[in-house]
Amino acid sequence: MSLTILQYSSFDEHVAFLQYKQEYMHIVRWKIAFYIHVFTSIFCLIAGFTQFSKHLQTGYPAIHRFIGKVYVFNILVINFPAALIMAYYANGGFPTKTAFMILDCLWFWFTLKAFLDIKNKNFRSHENYMIRSYALTFSAITLRSWKMILSAATTIDPDSLYMINAWLGFVPNLLLAEYYIRMKKNFILSSAESVSKNDPGK
Repeated sequence: MSLTILQYSSFDEHVAFLQYKQEYMHIVRWKIAFYIHVFTSIFCLIAGFTQFSKHLQTGYPAIHRFIGKVYVFNILVINFPAALIMAYYANGGFPTKTAFMILDCLWFWFTLKAFLDIKNKNFRSHENYMIRSYALTFSAITLRSWKMILSAATTIDPDSLYMINAWLGFVPNLLLAEYYIRMKKNFILSSAESVSKNDPGK
């Protein structure tokens, strides 16, 4: 991700992904949204990753809360509107635009729900929605990974490749997140039942 970002630090309009967006380079709002997203989304990845550290949560709760606020602000205020603009101008036609619109709206909602849950001290729901939110944040990595795999394994045209990649970038992440949440819930329930059965006072 760092290497990807460095490619755009020169603001050259003909590098990497921008080579395929020449028809939009004259649209000021798209350019602003693109550079905002490129230069700030890495903070979402880093901040969100640290939030799952139990050591940080219990040993340094103030730092955990501060990083959490940075993560939430970055997504809700900075990256949600920027990504929405980029989704509207996405290559690959309606299916691709739809994929990125859904991704962005779910990203906003999961992050907002996680924030509201922690404000209401609903810790378990907060953790689950943070898992969902970060699964979508991590699509920045999986989208690029799928692109490399599909580019090497297929010879389909770039727009079709981008369309497939747009969905593969986040749907599997979300399914894995839901599977993990379900397994975690089942584990907690089974542990509670085991304790209840072994309680000599019952």
